[in-house]
Amino acid sequence: MNKVATRFAPSPTGALHIGGVRTALFNWLYSKNQKGEFYLRIEDTDKERSKEEYKNQIIESLKWIGINYDGEEYIQSKKIEDHIKVVDELLKNGHAYKCYCSSEEIEEQKKRAKQKKIPYIYDRKWRDKKETDAPKNIKPVVRFKSKIDGISILKDLVQGNVEIDNSTIEDFVILRNDGTPTYNLSASVDDHLMNMTHIIRGDDHKINTFKQIQIYEAMKWDLPSFAHIPLIHTIDGKKLSKRDKASTLDDYSKIGIMPDALRNYLLRLGWSYKDKEIFTLEESIKYFNLNGIGKSPSKLDMSRILSINEHYIKNMNEKDLFNQLLNYCKIFKKEIQKDKENKIKQSLNFLKNKAKTMEDIFNNSQYILNDEVNFNKEDLKLLDGKAKKIISEFNVKFKKINNLNRENLEPIVENLIKSNETNFKGVGQPLRIALTGSKFGPGIYDIIISLGKNDVEKRLTNKAFS
Repeated sequence: MNKVATRFAPSPTGALHIGGVRTALFNWLYSKNQKGEFYLRIEDTDKERSKEEYKNQIIESLKWIGINYDGEEYIQSKKIEDHIKVVDELLKNGHAYKCYCSSEEIEEQKKRAKQKKIPYIYDRKWRDKKETDAPKNIKPVVRFKSKIDGISILKDLVQGNVEIDNSTIEDFVILRNDGTPTYNLSASVDDHLMNMTHIIRGDDHKINTFKQIQIYEAMKWDLPSFAHIPLIHTIDGKKLSKRDKASTLDDYSKIGIMPDALRNYLLRLGWSYKDKEIFTLEESIKYFNLNGIGKSPSKLDMSRILSINEHYIKNMNEKDLFNQLLNYCKIFKKEIQKDKENKIKQSLNFLKNKAKTMEDIFNNSQYILNDEVNFNKEDLKLLDGKAKKIISEFNVKFKKINNLNRENLEPIVENLIKSNETNFKGVGQPLRIALTGSKFGPGIYDIIISLGKNDVEKRLTNKAFS
């Protein structure tokens, strides 16, 4: 038996879609589980839409989420000559033919099919015609001579046996009239040249698989195994597309979803192992198999992604979390200044407990990162006469503290509650607004300790509310 080999074959025509990431993940995990190899193939034959920036983005996205491929990227456009050689061989052995139908004829056939409300299938006009009958003003396409009679059965590793009536597969184009090969021809040739043993991809490719199998059979190549995984749908049951919010990997990294968390979520999106929910990378590789993949579409649930991300944030080593925060802020927000790093480090323990994303940690730490308090205008209105009195009284007692800790702060707050005939909110809210600019945020004791004595005293005498 050949060593297991899988691939991920995106087109560099846009940012990497979340469905593509899951396909790549399943291919990668299966190859690693089987002690095999995983390759990246860039299908860049669409010259108008393919861009280098998208290719680089795909590579960086896979790296970000922890998917490493073997060897160098396989660039499809560099193999065009190999693809055309196969076309020539198919013509030679009678499995393909030149079609001289004009574009007008094809459009007319499609129009008639639409009028009859039936799927369009090319009428095979040139299947058995001699080239001597060909019009001289038409550049032909090359069509594969598909099976007409009987049925074909795909032994799918996820879907089980899938049948199709051969008459429903048209004589599909394998070489355009400009001399460029089509997807089904190029993909088949590349998979053969790359010695792929398993093709794992979305179940919207099933019809392509039947076409590609016929090419394999015509060329007498060893057939790989096929597995078609259900597509990802939106929460309301529609097919997820690039137009949907949070459909690309960049959408998640920008809001601060951890790569390990997203990888864990995608692993469980359509695959299961007993009742286990959280997997380490090692466990993912150890337990992954095709038997655990369901047959029904999975729904992308943002609330679940956030929940898993929250779990990873809360359980991550604080040193690693801090380094990830530094990198996240540098790329997507603003770089954390050196003089603020220690305060952020010391505050991570409580900052992370109120966060579902890295963006949440960044937002919750603004009162530390900014030297000046940026007040929420509506919250500032809450600082009435009584609130200002509480702030002033707290500041007087606060100045007398030598050791800044919770044990020394609690008696001050409790006395203020009694003397002002209020509750904890009545004291905590004015102080939080004065120190952070907002009534929302971390606990008041955490805020005070994280800022330090000098900053607290300075902020409690801010002219904005005094």
